[in-house]
Order: sequence, then C-alpha cells, then structure tokens
Amino acid sequence: MLTVNIICIGKLKEKYLESAIEEYSKRLTSVCKFNIIELSEERLPDSPSETQIKKAVEAESNRILDKISKGDFVFSMCIEGKNISSQKLSEKLEKVSFDHSVVDFIIGGSYGLSNELKVRSDFKLSLGLMTFPHQLCRVILSEQIYRAFQISKNTKYHK
Repeated sequence: MLTVNIICIGKLKEKYLESAIEEYSKRLTSVCKFNIIELSEERLPDSPSETQIKKAVEAESNRILDKISKGDFVFSMCIEGKNISSQKLSEKLEKVSFDHSVVDFIIGGSYGLSNELKVRSDFKLSLGLMTFPHQLCRVILSEQIYRAFQISKNTKYHK
C-alpha cells in the first residue's frame, strides 16, 4: 500500500481545520497509509532581515529534508510550481506508485522552501495563483489527494 505523507511546517491551530484533516485522513485509510508530519517553524522577529529569513527557510527546509528518504517521490508545494487538474494529479500519483512506495507532499513555512529542497523535489506543484494560508493548504491538499484516489477508482466522488 502506498504511503502518502504531507510534511509541513507549523501546527494546525483551528479546530475546524483539524476536523477537516481528520475526515480526509479517515477516508484515505482505505486507499493508502496517510500521515501528516508537522515540524516546528522558526521564530522570527516582527520585521526580519533578509538574512534572518534565509536562515529560517534553510533551517525549516533542513528539517523537512531529514524526513524524506532517498526513494521517496517528492511533490513540493511552491508558487513557481505547475498548476495541474485533479485528473492529472490522479494520473501522476497512479504512475508514481508503480516506482515508489512513499510519496511526500511538502508545504514549507510562510517564506517558502530552500533551493536545496526544491532541487530535491521530483515535481513542483502549485494550488494556483491565489494565496492561501498554509494551514488551509493542508486541507485543500488532503482533499485533492483523496479526490485523486477516488478518480483512480472511478467512483462518483469526482464529478
């Protein structure tokens, strides 16, 4: 069974987001081993310098890299990533599952991901041109992962 991880910076704070994640996690148990791995975010002053931001991004990205194994397929969520349809995500996950037993989706902190982590990524993915809170992105991404599996199974969920 495919393992799907969402590796992210920061913890969910809102109950309604936690409830949504719990629901999709429960739904996904029948099709994959689904994990959300929350890592601590770097603390920065109210008006951080570019150097402070760079160090924070590198520290957060290094914590993420520590959670990725060599054989994992890595999707990095980033603004310069590719916009794809739910159908294309389903096709991509299905294809990737033939060669990989673990798929990692990466959501960085508010300042993004390091270049090193982006280079390690196998696919840079974007949720679109709009800006979303990173915590909400977890819910949207969890739903899209669930939808991708439902598309592959040809269920009525995806209309």
